[in-house]
Amino acid sequence: MNADELKALQSPLKQQYKEKPETALITLKAQGRIGEGITCKVDTGRAIAEAGLHPATGGDGLSLCSGDMLLEALVACAGVTLRAVATATGVDLQDAVIRAEGDLDFRGTLSVAKDAPVGFKSIRLHFDLKSQADAEQLGSLMKLTERYCVVYQTLARSPDIHVEYVVAS
Repeated sequence: MNADELKALQSPLKQQYKEKPETALITLKAQGRIGEGITCKVDTGRAIAEAGLHPATGGDGLSLCSGDMLLEALVACAGVTLRAVATATGVDLQDAVIRAEGDLDFRGTLSVAKDAPVGFKSIRLHFDLKSQADAEQLGSLMKLTERYCVVYQTLARSPDIHVEYVVAS
């Protein structure tokens, strides 16, 4: 896809969102159901992914770790955003490898140490780029990728999360 094709796809959407901002508000949804043992089956829209305990918390390693899935979502979103921004701005991007890694202290998850955090302490996102673009173009590409990557921005800004439950009878 080139910049003109991307703009042709996005232009009517941008116009619609300017004229009717309420049409830009979309609710994305995910659903899962507990599975056998300590697992949860999540419908990804393409297949069912079965998440389970990480081996560091007693899992057998056969199920997906939700922490890995979070990092995979970050890599996927950053990669798509990088490609879209490069295409839209005309930055020559021949190839890119995106990696994410995050540090967890499982003492928190397993309630071994009250002072150990539950969740990632740190996440690092790394891009290996192959491009003939100059440093200024690449700097702009990365700045815009960070700005427009939904998963990155969600993690960086910690949205309000509301939890509710209903007991089935």
